[in-house]
Amino acid sequence: MSEKSINFDYCDTLVEKFERVVEHPIRSKKKDPIYYVGVDLGTACVVVVVLDENFEPVAGAYKYATVVRDGMVVDYVGAIHMVREMKEKLEEALGVDELIYAAAAIPPGTENVDGGAVANVVRGAGFEVSNVLDEPTAANQVLKLENGAVVDIGGGTTGISIFKDGEVIYIADEPTGGTHFSLVLAGAYKMPYEEAELYKRDEKNHREIFPVMGPVIDKCATIIKRQIEGHDVDSICLVGGTACLTGIEKALEKRLGIPVYKPKNPMFVTPLGIALSCKQEEMY
Repeated sequence: MSEKSINFDYCDTLVEKFERVVEHPIRSKKKDPIYYVGVDLGTACVVVVVLDENFEPVAGAYKYATVVRDGMVVDYVGAIHMVREMKEKLEEALGVDELIYAAAAIPPGTENVDGGAVANVVRGAGFEVSNVLDEPTAANQVLKLENGAVVDIGGGTTGISIFKDGEVIYIADEPTGGTHFSLVLAGAYKMPYEEAELYKRDEKNHREIFPVMGPVIDKCATIIKRQIEGHDVDSICLVGGTACLTGIEKALEKRLGIPVYKPKNPMFVTPLGIALSCKQEEMY
C-alpha cells in the first residue's frame, strides 16, 4: 500500500476541532439539540467527547487518572465520580439539562472480562449506554482504513484490529503500553514513576529519551508481528496516547518491515471514534 492511499485529512481535521472545543465549547441554538457522547476510560487518561447531530465536536474534556490499569477498571468508584464530574461540567458548558446517551470502548477481546465494568462505570456516571466496542475498531471510525491494521498503543495494553474491505476480521490485545515506557524511563533516570510519566509526555524530551525506550518498542513490535502473522497486512495505523512518542512509527516500521503511519495527534482518535459509534437509544 502506498503512502498516498492512507489519507488522514478527516481524522486530523476532526481531532483539531475537538482540541478547539475542549477550550471553547459550542452551544447549540436549537431547543432540543441531539448529542452523541463517547467515554474513553484509558489507563493514563479519561476522555469524554461530545458530538452534535452532524457528528461534529462541540465539547470535550480529558483528565489524567489511574482508575484503570492495563485496560481493567481498578478504582470503580473513583472512575464513576470522575466521569460524572466531567459529564456535569460538559452539560453546564453546553447549557443542557442532561447528556443522555454515551458509547464506551474496551481493549479487544476483554468483553467477557471487563466489558461489563466499563459499561457500569459509564452507566453509574449517569449515562444510558448505547454501545460498547473494542478500542481499535472505534478508532477506525475516524481513520476509515479499508485494509490493514489499526494498532492502539494505550497506557497499559497494545490492541490490534485487522481490517479487510472495511470489516474487522481479527482483534487482539496484549499487555505493554505507556505504563511500561514510563517504568523503563523511571529506572533509567532514577526518578519516581509519576515524574517519569510527566517527563515522557513532554514532546521536547522525546529525542532525548527515545534510545531508552528501545526495549519497549521492541516488545510492541513483537506483539504486533505475532498478531498480524498469517494475515494480509501491508500497512499499520498507530493511535493511542503512547503513539504520541515522536518517531515511534518509524522505529516500528523498521522492526516490522511494513509501512507504519500515524495521524498528527493519535491521542484523541479512539475517543472520537467511540463518540461516532454512539446511538440515540440504550442498547447495552
